[in-house]
Amino acid sequence: MHVSDVKVTGSEVAVITTNRGVIKFKFYAKEAPNHVASYIELARAGFYDGTKFHRVEPGFVVQGGDPYSKTGAGPVGTGGPGYSLKAEFNSLPHLEGTVAMARSQNPDSAGSQFYICLAPAPFLDGQYTVFGQVIEGMDVVKATQVGDVMESVRIEDGK
Repeated sequence: MHVSDVKVTGSEVAVITTNRGVIKFKFYAKEAPNHVASYIELARAGFYDGTKFHRVEPGFVVQGGDPYSKTGAGPVGTGGPGYSLKAEFNSLPHLEGTVAMARSQNPDSAGSQFYICLAPAPFLDGQYTVFGQVIEGMDVVKATQVGDVMESVRIEDGK
């Protein structure tokens, strides 16, 4: 299990620049400290740059963050950073714009793939680690299509 050594201040904001526009989301550092730190660690390393949104389920979620969507080294939807994160399930609900980590059936299998909810999905509550919330660009999320590229993912100070 990976434990990130990134120091999180709690004011960070993720800025995802796509071919359709910019998506910004705030982090829930108190509720999911290691998921937030790991996402920031990967973003700062350029891990997400050039990856694609490989899954779009209208009215449900858009999902991305698989390095295979950039490299073609394996089946898209199965790739990750080479490590897993221990689940940090919390009481935050899945609302429109919720950002959470995707995983396999194993609760401790999240790595780099994340999804953004297009609508409330209460049936997911408590089963996936919610670690962020879209604060700008929900129109971009809703316009996202399979294959849209995350040109860059940067971390800014939201203060």
